[in-house]
Amino acid sequence: MSKVLIAGRIPDHAMSILKDAGLDVDVYDDSQNLITKNELINDIADKDFLITPLSTQVDKVVIDSAPNLKLIANYGAGFNNIDIAYAKSKGIPVTNTPGVSTTSVAEVTAGLMLSLSHRIVEGDQVMRTTGFTGWAPLFFLGNELAHKTLGIIGMGNIGQAVAKRMHAFDMDILYNKHHQLDSETERKLGASFASVDEIVKKSDVITIHAPATPETHHLLGADQFKAMKSNALIINAARGPIIDEKALYNALVNHEIAGAALDVYEQEPHVDDGFKALKNVILTPHIGNATVEARNAMAEIVAQNTVAVDQGNKPQYVINNVE
Repeated sequence: MSKVLIAGRIPDHAMSILKDAGLDVDVYDDSQNLITKNELINDIADKDFLITPLSTQVDKVVIDSAPNLKLIANYGAGFNNIDIAYAKSKGIPVTNTPGVSTTSVAEVTAGLMLSLSHRIVEGDQVMRTTGFTGWAPLFFLGNELAHKTLGIIGMGNIGQAVAKRMHAFDMDILYNKHHQLDSETERKLGASFASVDEIVKKSDVITIHAPATPETHHLLGADQFKAMKSNALIINAARGPIIDEKALYNALVNHEIAGAALDVYEQEPHVDDGFKALKNVILTPHIGNATVEARNAMAEIVAQNTVAVDQGNKPQYVINNVE
C-alpha cells in the first residue's frame, strides 16, 4: 500500500478520495502550528507521495529524505516553496492547483479595493474606538472608483477576473502581461495594453496578479512609487516579494502614494510593525483563496493527482516538465 504524507490539514474531501483509492494517509494534524523542517524530514522518510501547503518549504534536504517519493502535490497555485528544479533532476513531478482560486482572489481584490478607497476598515476602527459626532459634509471622505484608472500587473485568469468585475464599476483599465490579449477580450474587459512604467504613472489604483519570479522580484520599488500619482492605491493579493516592502512603507509615510492593501508579504507570515501603525493600510492574512469553494477544489486536485500517479497515470498541472 502506497503511503501519503499531507503536511498540513486540508479539507476532508481529499482524505476521502485518497482512502477510497486504497492509500495509507498520514496527516500532520497540528491546527496551531506549521510543520517544522525536522518534522517534515522525519515524517516523509517512508512516504511515496507528499501533499504540501504552499507555506511549507520543500527543499533539496527534504526531497533527499524521501527516497521513494513519486510526487509532490502543492496545495496552492504558487510553487516557489518547492525546489522544482531539484525535484525534476530526481524525476519527481511537482503539481499545483491553478484556476480554482480565480473567483475567490478576484472577489477579495475587489473587496480590498473598495475598502481602501472608501476607508471602510478605517471607519470600522473609528466606530470601535472614538466614535463620531454625526454626519458632516466633509467628514471621513474617500474616493469613488468609477472613472478612475485601474492598472493590472499580470493579466492571467485572476487579472482578467478582476478586470471583468472592475469594468462593471466603470473603471478605465490598463494591463500588462507577457503577451497582449486579443482585441475581442480587450473589448469585453474594457482593458488596454500598457507597459509597467505607463501603468505606474497613469493609474489611480494598481493591483498585482503576477507570479513570483526572478523577473518580478521587487518589480515595484522606490522608483516606481515616486513615479505614481500621490492619490494612488496599491493592492497585492499575489506574492509578497513582488513589492519592495521597505520602499512601500517609505512611500506611504512620505505621502508619495495614498494607501495600500496587502494580503501577502515579503517575509510571510511576518508583517513589518510599521505597516500596522498606518491608518491608510489594510492588512489581511493571505485570505485570497480562503473560501470553502476554492479550498475544496484545491483538495480534489491534489488528491486526484496523487491517485493518478499511484495508478500509473499522468497527473494534471505538472510544473517541472517531468513525464
